[in-house]
Amino acid sequence: MFKTDNIFKIVCLGCASLIGLLMLGVFIQLGVNSADTWDKFGIGFLWSEEWDPVDDKYGAWPNIAGTLMTTGVSLAIALPLSFVSALYLVEAPGWVNKTLSQAIDLLAAIPSVIYGMWGLFVLAPLMQEYVQPFLADTLGLAKMPVFGWLLGEDYNGFGFLTAGLILSLMILPYMCAIMRDVFRMTPPMLRESAYGVGCTKWEAAKDVIVKYGIRGILGGVFIGLGRALGETMAVLFVIGNMMEMPEGLFSSGTTIAATLANNFAEADGLQKSTLFALGLILLAMSFGIQVFAQYYLHATSAKRGEER
Repeated sequence: MFKTDNIFKIVCLGCASLIGLLMLGVFIQLGVNSADTWDKFGIGFLWSEEWDPVDDKYGAWPNIAGTLMTTGVSLAIALPLSFVSALYLVEAPGWVNKTLSQAIDLLAAIPSVIYGMWGLFVLAPLMQEYVQPFLADTLGLAKMPVFGWLLGEDYNGFGFLTAGLILSLMILPYMCAIMRDVFRMTPPMLRESAYGVGCTKWEAAKDVIVKYGIRGILGGVFIGLGRALGETMAVLFVIGNMMEMPEGLFSSGTTIAATLANNFAEADGLQKSTLFALGLILLAMSFGIQVFAQYYLHATSAKRGEER
């Protein structure tokens, strides 16, 4: 028994260590292959807006800004929808719960390229003919000081808003499924106690269910965030693929993942090194978000009554 336990412990330790070594290896590989870019442009590569393959001048800021904008739009749309959907599924009758849960799980199984094709042939024309004219002209938001700067003036159906909508549809099933399972794990006694002291369903959800399952909820959010940061094909179809700084949600642009997909096949020399540098930046962004999430959960654990 003792030897078996030791072998099992060593195997588990080796598997856990392998994950860390793989992560370290990816960082090293990207760092080595992007060394020429960092040597030539330095840290200024991060906020440079240049992208001129003819003169071998490159900057990462349009890609970073586009990635952050599409991710922010997708989270702003998907987070509240996934939260209320998960709450409803927990309280819904059995047949409704089963049907809608299976539908949400099926959405998560759709390949990203299918989302991209649907966005290109269905969503983009709808945005161009109905949604964007309604927001810009009918409501007059494009002429208002703050909304005009946020949306932009010109629209053609493509751009960051369309890409954000596609991404929100892609990450919503993951976030909703995880939140649904977390809400189901809340002990019935806690809910009944909240209802017993006069709480409404919203108050019980906000003050009891969410606080009890905050780790799982944030886990679902960051899983969706990770997919939104690195999504390629769906964004590639509808974002416009313009190497420009975002001028508004209606404007076209690019993301790090879209730039890698568009340019990597024919890239060579310094441009290839630049693409590796963009990959390193994307990996660092994803890794930094996860580290921040764990730090936040640890720093606020005492307020939730958890053992630190």
